[in-house]
Amino acid sequence: MTSTTTESPAAAPLLDLQALVVAVRRRRRLWCSMALLGLLAGVAVAVLLPPPPTAVTKVLVAHEEDQPNDPGTLIRTDVALLQTTRIADAALQSLESPEKPEDFMKDYGGTGLTNNLMQIAVTGDSDAEAVARAKALADAFVSDHVRRIREAANAEAKTLLDQRDRMRDELAQVNKAIGDGSPESGPKASANLESLFARRAELTSRIADFGQRAAEARIGTPQLIAGTQIVDAPRVVRHSLPRTAATDAAIGLVLGLVLGLAVAAVGTVVADRPVLRRDIAANLGASVIAELPRRSGKLWQRRRTRAARERLTRTLARSVRGSAEPVSLLELGCARSTSVIALDLARAMAAEGPVAVLDGLPGPQLAGRRPKPGDPTVVSGERAAAVSPQEHRIGVGSVAPGTAWTDLQYLGTRSVLVVRAGHGSTAWLHTVARQLADQRIAVIGVVLIDPDPRDRTDGTLWDGPHTALRGRAERPARQNGGGTSHAVQAVGEGRHRTERLPMWTARIPDSDQEAR
Repeated sequence: MTSTTTESPAAAPLLDLQALVVAVRRRRRLWCSMALLGLLAGVAVAVLLPPPPTAVTKVLVAHEEDQPNDPGTLIRTDVALLQTTRIADAALQSLESPEKPEDFMKDYGGTGLTNNLMQIAVTGDSDAEAVARAKALADAFVSDHVRRIREAANAEAKTLLDQRDRMRDELAQVNKAIGDGSPESGPKASANLESLFARRAELTSRIADFGQRAAEARIGTPQLIAGTQIVDAPRVVRHSLPRTAATDAAIGLVLGLVLGLAVAAVGTVVADRPVLRRDIAANLGASVIAELPRRSGKLWQRRRTRAARERLTRTLARSVRGSAEPVSLLELGCARSTSVIALDLARAMAAEGPVAVLDGLPGPQLAGRRPKPGDPTVVSGERAAAVSPQEHRIGVGSVAPGTAWTDLQYLGTRSVLVVRAGHGSTAWLHTVARQLADQRIAVIGVVLIDPDPRDRTDGTLWDGPHTALRGRAERPARQNGGGTSHAVQAVGEGRHRTERLPMWTARIPDSDQEAR
């Protein structure tokens, strides 16, 4: 009876920030291009759409209700009153302009600088027109403000004078009652006469008070009128094209950069293309054995790249020599790099005997090249059967979408995956691992092309059978005589070489069920 154990894989984070940062950094061409586009757009706006001629003026506004602790409510009210058709129409009448007040209101605006100081900015077709508009608008606002102050003062004074006149009428009636009083003496008559005199004194005092208040209301109006005036004559605002272009360029650069970073981040999350070593190794179920840049790089980096290629060639050559089964290189997003690796490997093994490269790539990377003297023989996939058994066979194929999976066995039953970082999605990497496992093709390692230089993650599967949830396919042991042994006899001059059982690519179920 066989017992099975179930292990729950560690829950993956909803959003891997490290992978997101690396993926966004790898897409720096996108957001750098958008930032540059924003910068150019800002410069173009400053050059092609210059600001219209603008004139500004400042008006000192006096209020009767001014208080030291006023939060700016009064000046905001004045700014709102400036944006009214009455003031706009008055300014247009002084300019003798047929423009509609509603259209004129779009060309100017007010700003409260302090509790009593307002700045008016007006645009026009020319500098002279802008200055004239600003002067007319400021005069119209001052006239309207003065008119409102006078109307309020006159209304208050009229109310006080009306109250005074009513008091005078009542005083006249009291005086008449005192004059018409009976000459009779007695306590009651004396009391009535005394109350009339008291009422007359009260009315006289109130009449004087109302008269004084009416006079004060009118006296305060000239101070408010004199305090409301234009303190800064209209003047043209000078625009500096270099400064405007620099400002707009900086704004466009920032907006383009932010938009580019947002697009790159969203695209990275949606595409779900692994770029870290650990993610690629985990999804393919095989360890990363080498890394190579996609291009030769700068002059001072070429020596390092050349050393890495030579080291990879030696590693693959040892694997091919130590394997009794043909080895293939299967590419995903890097056909050209895979072709170069295959040719370097074939040249390194040419000293030990004839080598044939089986071209299973869909493109002309190998078949369309110009052969050089000493290059290995390149055979198309259809002519693979004609290759002599004595020749070393190095298959080169592709696991990109559209691959004929059943043809990969003819290239080699042991393969090295050459994968470009960030090219395949997580779902496709799972598909590659599942298809190779179904075809019983052992993946002996992954060569990562164009890795992130700042990637510090580990691409080694230390617990292979438990990391890849697909499980490992069991390859039947080779028969050596009458018993079962893990050693195989090498093909050659009687030399025996021990071969480790291939580590089969793990198989991951399509559902979310636990692997047993």
